Amino acid sequence: MYDTIIIGAGMSGLAAGIRLAHYDRKVCVLERHTTIGGLNSFYRLNRRDYDVGLHAVTNFTPRGTKKGPLARLLRQLRFRWEDFSLSEQIQSAIEFPGVSLRFDNDIELLRSEIARSFPTQVDAFETLLGRIVDYDDLDQEVYSLSTRAILSEIFTEPLLVEMLLCPLMWYGNAREHDMDFGQFCIMFRSIYLEGFARPFKGVRLILKNLVRRFRELGGELKLRKGVARIRMEGGRAVGVVLDDGTEIEGKVILSSAGRTETMRMCFGSATPLPEPGQLSFIETIAVLDRQPREIGHDRTIVFFNDSPQFHWRRPTDSLCDVRTGVVCSPNNFRYAPEDGDLPDGVIRITALADHDAWRRLDEPDYRREKALWFDRTAESAVRFVSDYRSYVVDSDMFTPNTIRRFTWHDNGAVYGAPEKVLDGRTPIEGLYLCGTDQGYVGIIGSIISGLTIANRYVLAN
Repeated sequence: MYDTIIIGAGMSGLAAGIRLAHYDRKVCVLERHTTIGGLNSFYRLNRRDYDVGLHAVTNFTPRGTKKGPLARLLRQLRFRWEDFSLSEQIQSAIEFPGVSLRFDNDIELLRSEIARSFPTQVDAFETLLGRIVDYDDLDQEVYSLSTRAILSEIFTEPLLVEMLLCPLMWYGNAREHDMDFGQFCIMFRSIYLEGFARPFKGVRLILKNLVRRFRELGGELKLRKGVARIRMEGGRAVGVVLDDGTEIEGKVILSSAGRTETMRMCFGSATPLPEPGQLSFIETIAVLDRQPREIGHDRTIVFFNDSPQFHWRRPTDSLCDVRTGVVCSPNNFRYAPEDGDLPDGVIRITALADHDAWRRLDEPDYRREKALWFDRTAESAVRFVSDYRSYVVDSDMFTPNTIRRFTWHDNGAVYGAPEKVLDGRTPIEGLYLCGTDQGYVGIIGSIISGLTIANRYVLAN
């Protein structure tokens, strides 16, 4: 009998496990796959290391900062700053036709860019900042308001609205076209007011430290142990049944598998389930024979869109939609001098994709379409960044099929279901959600989610 069973060895599950194990709770983390991290993981191919999922860690604050999500998680997990070893971004940009807004980890740059490109919107931007500072993360009623409606009341320049939304939707919005105002505020703080950073060694540093700490505290991590069903008695969760039929008992269950997926474990598919997310991606990874800055690309992340209207919907007439995308270079962070440069130059490009269309392809067509869309994605991106294509020496690519395989999210939905459960509660007593569908996204957000749910529903009782 475990005090707590945690479904999923992603960031939120591992963080919750560490927090509980600190207080001598008997904890077991169950993971269906052979590795940890979910989509925020890593792998090795052709003697090169690749990150999956991680472009950058959001919510960055400098060493010694006492407030904010990063400081909170370091304190509650009892990590040192060096355990995450974060280096700040150099500079990022939002690129629309004829207009560019640069930003970094100091809001003053974005302020000055808005004053330059949208001088009549300066006061409106200050009004928005005030709304964001006053927002209560746990106010469910305000959380669900339409961001587009609110921004349209504040700004008189529609293009600025589209440009501000672009990075925030790309890095954490499960809803098509519009965005919950609560999610907008969370993402605005994490990207524009705090900012981007990255460990020199990538996501593997964070994951390895999480697992090491969890095991040091006596936590049990079981890989290749997928949960087929959550057992209930009298309306309460009492344990799980694994894919191989093994039963494990637990007093409390925390699930990072997603809201829809967790409810399916309880009730099967016969009962109506919450609406799953629709938004999935492809991502291309190009390895260069030189550093990106040597060919004129010195931005950390570029969010692009090829028209004044930002496109944020699942493609319906094509495998992918490359009109909008994200270009990230892990080389373009302010790494410490002793780290030097990463061994390879890397350009990663993300685009929207149709999960169902990719799933229908047979193996020969799948390989052919991957090659085709690798090229189309690059062709679209180089309209907004330096053309890197002649310097590529190796490459890889993941699709919605990859996302589905490593997260088990319906539709390969990267950001989970559009309806978030801020308090983490489910209709089942003793069963709680953590992770993406609890409303926090990204590396730091996922960890904070695990900590929040563990504190509120396990340690407080």
